[in-house]
Amino acid sequence: MRTILITGSGGTGRTTLAAATALKAAGAGTRTLLLSADRADTLGAALGTRTGAEPVEAAPGLTAWRPDATERFREDLAAFQDRATTALDLLGAARLDAEELTPLPGAGELALLRALRDAATSQTYDLLVVDLPPTPEALALLALPEELRRYLRRLLPAERQAARALRPVLGRLAGVPMPAEWLYETAARWDAELAAVEAVVGDRATTVRVVAEPGPAGTDAVRTAVTGFALRGLRVETLLANRVLPAATPDAWLGALAAQQHKALDEWRETYTVHETAHLGRDPRGADDLGALPVPGVNETPTPVEWPVLDHLADDGVLVWHIPLPGAIREELDLIRRGDELVLTVGQFRRIVPLPSALRRCGVDGAALREGELRIRFAPDPDLWPRAR
Repeated sequence: MRTILITGSGGTGRTTLAAATALKAAGAGTRTLLLSADRADTLGAALGTRTGAEPVEAAPGLTAWRPDATERFREDLAAFQDRATTALDLLGAARLDAEELTPLPGAGELALLRALRDAATSQTYDLLVVDLPPTPEALALLALPEELRRYLRRLLPAERQAARALRPVLGRLAGVPMPAEWLYETAARWDAELAAVEAVVGDRATTVRVVAEPGPAGTDAVRTAVTGFALRGLRVETLLANRVLPAATPDAWLGALAAQQHKALDEWRETYTVHETAHLGRDPRGADDLGALPVPGVNETPTPVEWPVLDHLADDGVLVWHIPLPGAIREELDLIRRGDELVLTVGQFRRIVPLPSALRRCGVDGAALREGELRIRFAPDPDLWPRAR
């Protein structure tokens, strides 16, 4: 199954273009699921069909779905209370009834990630189009599975489960109860679910489209989005320039706006793959309006992002890790080696990535940002690197 992630700044029309993309694919005979994270039914307004917690057929071959965080949150918390009954009783805690539960911040994002995982494993669809939140929230959402898995591995490492038979003895020796079996089982289940989401997002066929209105603000938002997705190992395949006015506009005020738009478009084409969507003169509503939007079709041969490690040992005595970071600025770049991990900060974004196995036996020898690519040099540690006989 192919996945297209669509995002952009608020108010740029990303939901409309996501709906148009899904409708075009379905019209070509592709079984398509359109997922949205919006709490309000802006997706339904664009499609002309009400959408909600249950998947609904919006057009032949097109299913639309806005997952409901409330019900799933209630189910998860109720299950947690059932498993933690003993601990809650010891603490004298009163159980919460389902009727008084309301979703906590972040529940909506988790609901969307679960829906994405369920759609990918259902084998019901050929294409998944995801209407993500605005770009900063979208990047935080996509980072969530990796970060949560890392927290689980640190707090409840899998290797500690090997000592499950010794836990009663260790508990008596330490004088404190050891983690219960169900806690490890729950952590393992969460890890498997998060890994499934990571697999969908990190799939080589997953692509990103960013929606923006041409102009100075749009230019800044696009650069930030491209860099943020690059740090996640995702390439922005297409920049969807939305609500583009005709170049020849008789009205003076609209003419100035059109000139600004086309100046920005000329600059964007030097760096990005740009696809223009003309302004219809109204908010698109229903299948006819969406069909009039010339969105690009599905790229059957997407170019995956590679972070290669190149061998320069013979010439310079180093290995060089190449990390594409288009749009990154040297002054906003920082990296720290922490054990077998690299803490990489680019502007407002940060990611902790494991080092490739060969680089774990090396020390950082320097780094440089060139042509939108971070190149980190690693020198082999003589005490760890295999010696030639």
